[in-house]
Amino acid sequence: MKAREAPADEVDDDDWFEPPTTEQDDTIEHSLFGEILDWMLAPLLLLWPMSIAITYLVAKGIANQPFDHALEDSVTVLTQQVKQADGTLLRRVPDKNSSGRDFLRGDDVDTLYYLVVGGRGEYLDGDRDLPPPQDPDKYRSGMVLFRNDTIHGTPVRVAFTYLDMPSGSDDEPRRTLVQVAETLEKRAQLANEIIKGVILPQFIILPVILALVWFALARGLSPLAQLQERIRARPPDDLSPIESGQVPEEITPLVGSLNEMLARLSLSIDMQKRFIADAAHQMKTPLAGMRMQSELALRQTDHDEIHRSLLQLAKSSEAATRLVNQLLALARAENQPQAGTAFEPIELSELARGVVQDWVQASFAQHIDLGFEQPAYSIMISGNAMMLRELLSNLIDNALRYTPLGGSVTVRVRSTLELAILEVEDTGPGIPQAERAHVFERFYRILGSNVDGSGLGLAIVREIAQQHGAEVDIFNNLRAQSPKLPGTLLRLSIALLLPDAPEEDDITYG
Repeated sequence: MKAREAPADEVDDDDWFEPPTTEQDDTIEHSLFGEILDWMLAPLLLLWPMSIAITYLVAKGIANQPFDHALEDSVTVLTQQVKQADGTLLRRVPDKNSSGRDFLRGDDVDTLYYLVVGGRGEYLDGDRDLPPPQDPDKYRSGMVLFRNDTIHGTPVRVAFTYLDMPSGSDDEPRRTLVQVAETLEKRAQLANEIIKGVILPQFIILPVILALVWFALARGLSPLAQLQERIRARPPDDLSPIESGQVPEEITPLVGSLNEMLARLSLSIDMQKRFIADAAHQMKTPLAGMRMQSELALRQTDHDEIHRSLLQLAKSSEAATRLVNQLLALARAENQPQAGTAFEPIELSELARGVVQDWVQASFAQHIDLGFEQPAYSIMISGNAMMLRELLSNLIDNALRYTPLGGSVTVRVRSTLELAILEVEDTGPGIPQAERAHVFERFYRILGSNVDGSGLGLAIVREIAQQHGAEVDIFNNLRAQSPKLPGTLLRLSIALLLPDAPEEDDITYG
């Protein structure tokens, strides 16, 4: 129901929003060159000891092969001499001064040991201290096998085999053990020589690799330095795109992002320049009028003429004041924090009621019926209360200026299931369909309107609406009764914070 609002205390408009201050940690500069070098050298330094260990194991395997073959040959020769015994008794290996023991000679580096044990475990020949293999039953006869063992506390490499010898009266043959052992000095020396042959060249190659890596990184990152110099050499006012054809493929996305930022910055600067130029042009008219009226008042001697000049001077100062206030409001709306960082829960009906009360006296002075309609339930939105009051004030001011004497202006708050609706309806001359796309531009005024104004009101409305993710639409007032005065309805649609209000039937406006 439409109801006239009584004057009320003015709402305090000094509740400027203070953005929260956040302490930023000191930024730590990282060197891309150093980081790539670290990621390349750290694995290299970790793998180098591993390569030494693997090389040592491989070298030991390589060193074991020729010496194991020599031990196998010794076992074979010794086995052949054992088989030369006749009957069931085994003879000893020939005397050490004979040629039969020449193959068991040691050298100045390693010592050779051998042992022959009969089928009943009796000692036949060799070194008694040479330990026999463990679990002899698991070894097949006739095969030469190898194991690592110790004798007199010294590690040795042992080659051994089992022979099936005739037992005489017994049906089952007896297994004779033949084994030859050798100390590991020559093996260790050969393994060390192999390691030295592999590792020592690495000490020469590694610095060369580091130098080549350093040079390759410096050469590969040189396009970044060139891009830096090209950007640094630009004039301060050069916001043209950076040529992406002269940069590597990996840097192209970064250059593309910089070009997008430069384009946005260039557009913003152009808009600011146009805004300043338009503002300066608009300020000339009221300031020139004030100067002319003040000079005219100084030359007048008639009190009535002086009074009329002072009245015109007051009107000019009022227009200048309003223009400056709107310019400040527009600048303030454009610089509000984005993405809702300054938003808070707001009850839309309560906010709209307070703004309408501020304009009651102005509506009385212009003989315009200013009404307010609201639902019985609460409508909650998220927004900046100060900016929304500014938006509604500009809509009401615009409606009052264009509504003739005796007309009406209605502010209405309602909602759907998902949207909060704020409408300002007047019975003025309306806005032609062709002009509706332009009335939100700065300093744009419809020709022939004959209404004082700066053309900034709806531009401020659009900016604040965009800050809140809202939409502003213009319709004719279907409740207007005069064909010559079709009226205007401006509707602001904004998302509900708590969409729990009952659904209303939507009204179609043309």
